[in-house]
Amino acid sequence: MRNAKQWGIAALAAVAGFSLVNFGNVASSIVVMVLAVGFLLVLTTPVLYPRSLPDDASREQASDRSVPLIYWRPGCIFCLRLRVALLLRGKKAVWASIRQDPASAARIRSVNDGNETVPTVFVGAEHRTNPDPSWVLAQFV
Repeated sequence: MRNAKQWGIAALAAVAGFSLVNFGNVASSIVVMVLAVGFLLVLTTPVLYPRSLPDDASREQASDRSVPLIYWRPGCIFCLRLRVALLLRGKKAVWASIRQDPASAARIRSVNDGNETVPTVFVGAEHRTNPDPSWVLAQFV
């Protein structure tokens, strides 16, 4: 059901994008409209992210694989930037959505002064909030 809600939000964003592109200009370019709708869909859906696990399973998987654990939220442009940087270099981290798991959101609040600031990256016991993608890439062994 949660996934259906996310796709519903994406569809609403697509309609909003279509309306914005065509506002006042009925004869606007179809290409521009398709690009705008596609961009909004990418930003508002979890398509670019792997399936999110609960917090305890995410921690265990990151520890077993010796990779960073990245907490994210759908629609976060900084999370998208980090995800694309990792994808372009073929690096796979463990991703945990703070929207799908209350324990993940609680962990983020505990290290960010009560705020749900994402992406927050954990490497072992160390964490960084909204780190530069180059720092995250350097954490891969």
